[in-house]
Amino acid sequence: MAEMVTETPDLVEAVRQLRRASVLVVGDAMLDRYVYGTVSRISPEAPVPVLAVEREVAMPGGAGNVVRNITALGGAVAFLSVVGDDQAGSDLTGLVGGQPGVEPWLLVQGARATTTKTRFIAAGQQMMRADHEIARPIHARIADRLVRIATDTVAATSVMVLSDYRKGVLAGDVPQRLIAAARAAGRRVVVDPKGEDFSRYAGADVITPNRAELALASGLPVETEEQIVTAARQLRDRHGFGAVLVTRSEDGMTLLEGDALHHFPAEAPEVHDVSGAGDTVVAVLAAGMAAGLALPVAARLANIAGGIVVGKVGTAVAREADLLEALTAERGALRKVLRRAAAAEQVERWRQRGWRVGFTNGCFDLLHPGHVHLLEQARSWCDRLVVGLNADSSVKRLKGPARPIQPEAARAAVLASLATVDLVTIFEEDTPVELIHLLRPDVLVKGADYTVDTVVGADLVQEWGGVVKLAELLPGNSTTATVARMRG
Repeated sequence: MAEMVTETPDLVEAVRQLRRASVLVVGDAMLDRYVYGTVSRISPEAPVPVLAVEREVAMPGGAGNVVRNITALGGAVAFLSVVGDDQAGSDLTGLVGGQPGVEPWLLVQGARATTTKTRFIAAGQQMMRADHEIARPIHARIADRLVRIATDTVAATSVMVLSDYRKGVLAGDVPQRLIAAARAAGRRVVVDPKGEDFSRYAGADVITPNRAELALASGLPVETEEQIVTAARQLRDRHGFGAVLVTRSEDGMTLLEGDALHHFPAEAPEVHDVSGAGDTVVAVLAAGMAAGLALPVAARLANIAGGIVVGKVGTAVAREADLLEALTAERGALRKVLRRAAAAEQVERWRQRGWRVGFTNGCFDLLHPGHVHLLEQARSWCDRLVVGLNADSSVKRLKGPARPIQPEAARAAVLASLATVDLVTIFEEDTPVELIHLLRPDVLVKGADYTVDTVVGADLVQEWGGVVKLAELLPGNSTTATVARMRG
């Protein structure tokens, strides 16, 4: 029976050590495109919905998503892959090269299509996915060049990752040649495998199959924990793997390392999208190994990171801040207080569910009945309400050096304790216009002492089809007047 791992000492410090990671990633790069829009009619040409496109997002996928996750942790990456001589390849090269801490080696092969996956999404539902790819082995000369570059590069990094999506980069004997190069340089190898022939990865230090891949490669049942361990042992012994980390979806992960077994329970409180979760697990595991963490500690962090990304929408990453928040988060109301990036991701999750998101902002220095009345009205106009809170530095510029009376942390905590408030995020600027542009609320709320024309961000919200609401004010309530009376 595996040892159940629930707590590991110094995990917060272990997360911070991930910044020291230096990893070589070799594998199949893809371009992930997301096309978002609305559907309000059926095409007159055929019985199919018409998607009115509102926005498009592109990001690196496949092995490129492993790279994204490592750089999100502050690590450094050398990335080796092959793209086609096409626009998608150019776009992917630009996206990868634009990431901090990445040394890209994206080799171009003529007459080869860059793997592109385009997802069309409306009302939180994926309507269709269109794939454009050539999943054939890369040309022998390109393969030789890739292995030569990896051989020259691996010594400058601590761990090599082979991210195999069976699109052709890691076809034939390429994995064995790469593993041999890593061994010659004294570097460890982590493999995210595909297919049923794991002999291609023989000698890897860690292999990370999911439950289905384990069953396919071993030919054994994997329904129970005992069966999973038996299948993992067989693969390890047959192919000389140092360790096997089996990802088991809602059942967590199981690590077989030597004679030791570790089981990590699932960490995801809520699952929104499993896209790219395996990439995140491999990335954090490799970063942890590269930073010198013990394998069970690196696996524990990888498990937490996997739980984080399945709670996000689309092909997402787990940042250092996400991991630290997961490890140190307070219970209760303070869970509503999020950094800007996390707030944007939460709002996107709500939007994907079809919920109407409202936004209001202010200093909220001394919360009074007028504030409460405004927030109650704002919440009645939406399904989820976000409050943008002026940071201390912003309040000082707007109200004078003697303000705020309460620091931002205290003001945020009080707001988060209100049932009418679903999320609080702090902004440093004098106005919330950048935050509004990022969150794209459906409803923007201010007090009736404003007019629609004078509300900051009103033009933006109206531009994307949102509405601006002016809340009724309760007379006789003013923080400035209250402060003046206190200082009498």
